Amino acid sequence: MSVVISGLGVGYGRSPVLSDLSLEVRQGELLVVAGPSGCGKSTLLRAVAGLVPYTGQILVDGAPVRGTSRERALVFQEDGLLPWRTALRNVELPLALQGVPRAVRRSSALAWLDRVGLSGFEGHLPRELSGGMRQRVQLARTLAQQPSLVLMDEPFGALDAQTRASMQQLVSDVLRETGTTTIFVTHDVDEAVLLGDRVVVLGAGEVDVHRDAILKAVLA
Repeated sequence: MSVVISGLGVGYGRSPVLSDLSLEVRQGELLVVAGPSGCGKSTLLRAVAGLVPYTGQILVDGAPVRGTSRERALVFQEDGLLPWRTALRNVELPLALQGVPRAVRRSSALAWLDRVGLSGFEGHLPRELSGGMRQRVQLARTLAQQPSLVLMDEPFGALDAQTRASMQQLVSDVLRETGTTTIFVTHDVDEAVLLGDRVVVLGAGEVDVHRDAILKAVLA
């Protein structure tokens, strides 16, 4: 799935957050959007997800964004797991809402929990899992829906350094293995350079970087 954004503008009240932004995301690309707090990174994701009104144009596989779609999955820093549902049932939930038969959704949920390293924790409630494990459940829940576009809004910001590093590697491996187009927002320079096929820096003009230390100078 490709994304083409042209002349994007988003504002809250009379305050513009994004103005005349244009960029493209290629099929299967992991594009990182970096920049200082308040520059509009999260707003960009919400616009692509269809959650906020905007001016300009957002085309996803050539079709304009006019609301939400299950083909576009948004992942937040907060895991958003339902505390009364086990890890397995949290992953199953969106599939159940789509009407997927019980046996099929359970098989898919188990496979994805195993893929993110949580085999054996299917029956645990969120309160019984660490922060990193809850993020793994969220990732499994997201990818079990087989979205064509994943939008990740600083998903590892609340994790400790060791857990964050393991999650970065997991996300990079899984998304590239599945060929899922991804827009990943971060304000962390090292994370941007590590994960991105390309990096777009907001707040300093529109800059593309290919795993390059120039990004450090741009954000300095």
